[in-house]
Amino acid sequence: MEIRSPEFKKNAQIALKDVELQKALGKFKTGLPVNRVKAIEKLPEFDQLRDESRDLKNHILANLDIYLEEFERKVIEQGGQVHWASTSEDACRLVHQICADVDAKTVTKGKSMVSEEIGLNEYLEDRGIEPIETDLGEYIIQLRNDRPSHIIVPAIHLTVPQVADTFHEHHNRPRTEDGAALMTEAREILRKKFVAADVGITGANFLVAETGSTIIVTNEGNGDLTQTLPDTHIVISSIEKVVPTLEDMTLFLRVLARSATGQEFTVYNTLSTGGRRDDEQDGPKNFHVVLVDNGRSNMLGGEFQDMLRCIRCGSCMNNCPVYGAVGGHSYGWVYPGPMGSVLTPQMVGIENSAQLPNASTACGKCEEVCPVRIPLPKLMRHWREEEFEKHLTPSTVRFGIQSWGWVASHPWVYSKFWSLGNKVMRLIAGKNGRIKKLPLAGGWTDWRDMPAPTGPTFMQAYKAMKKGDRS
Repeated sequence: MEIRSPEFKKNAQIALKDVELQKALGKFKTGLPVNRVKAIEKLPEFDQLRDESRDLKNHILANLDIYLEEFERKVIEQGGQVHWASTSEDACRLVHQICADVDAKTVTKGKSMVSEEIGLNEYLEDRGIEPIETDLGEYIIQLRNDRPSHIIVPAIHLTVPQVADTFHEHHNRPRTEDGAALMTEAREILRKKFVAADVGITGANFLVAETGSTIIVTNEGNGDLTQTLPDTHIVISSIEKVVPTLEDMTLFLRVLARSATGQEFTVYNTLSTGGRRDDEQDGPKNFHVVLVDNGRSNMLGGEFQDMLRCIRCGSCMNNCPVYGAVGGHSYGWVYPGPMGSVLTPQMVGIENSAQLPNASTACGKCEEVCPVRIPLPKLMRHWREEEFEKHLTPSTVRFGIQSWGWVASHPWVYSKFWSLGNKVMRLIAGKNGRIKKLPLAGGWTDWRDMPAPTGPTFMQAYKAMKKGDRS
């Protein structure tokens, strides 16, 4: 997948002016975040579960090799095969080889962000195999030759009229904007694809070491059809998704759906454990698991290890003011929002993504809502420090930061600077007290007016208060 993260500022400017995108994001911001609040209000022990989830994830990461080896043993015991992929290229090659071995012409896919990460669809298409996305959102954007803008709701950037236009163009049916009719239309088209597919490929929310099982959670049932109808099922997953036991898995499921969509539980929670047995009538004959590293093992023991706790709920982006303003495509790669601002530099290099850790208001909302308590603001600051140390920031920005640092470290100068600044801003604002344009603050005033300060600076007010105490 093409990396466009260096163009974040340009992408964001385009997104802010995109009327249809802003309509879609406006509805999004009043949906999932509100649903999350309602869901956790019904579960008094939610914060306790978050602590337990964080601690369990830390334990897993400290013993990752042990649990992965146990998972592999159990998969083999159940008649399946495990394949290890160090890089994206390795993972694509392995998946293609499995498909080629059964002479596959078409594959259906349940939603998998790891397959987006490694560029699997393009790899298979280049080798004559047609991948068909079966998650409704993924199916829509595949028809549009688009890419996901969110890890849970991939087509959140589209409006119903846009979807209606897409279906009308590709399905050759009467155009409708009725949501139920559009879903029925997609279901009828995809049903034939499910039956005809040679291979089914799914992601995995968790891998269970105790049983060698994989689990996929969906709200549409497409994951079940993808993994049970074809003779070959391939699970593609990153290595950090392993959990010790089925009971541990249920702990994460209790916080996952509530954090992601505000549901108590997803509609379908489907476990796969090996291929079809001799006494079973359905399910795949061949069961393969491709475990993808792709730089994750390098994060173990380092300052970014906490990011490996992520369970891909999307809550950080659901509640992020930056994501809510510019959408997922602005981030320029697979993973958007705060989690992407940490993970993308690790995957593609800070040199190719230096703007992302700075795409934050530092409000801390992402850490506040994370079900496994990842300190996302701290991790973004780590990347900012590395960006600065490698001199990736423009010289003008570095000069500005150094100048500001000097002013802030000299109290007398700082006090005079802000005292004068308050007076200047009040003059610029005029009688209405609003500043339409302000030098060095164009990023703010291009989109909204800035209120002028109406009173003294903090230090002036503080000194006046202290003087009042003495009197």
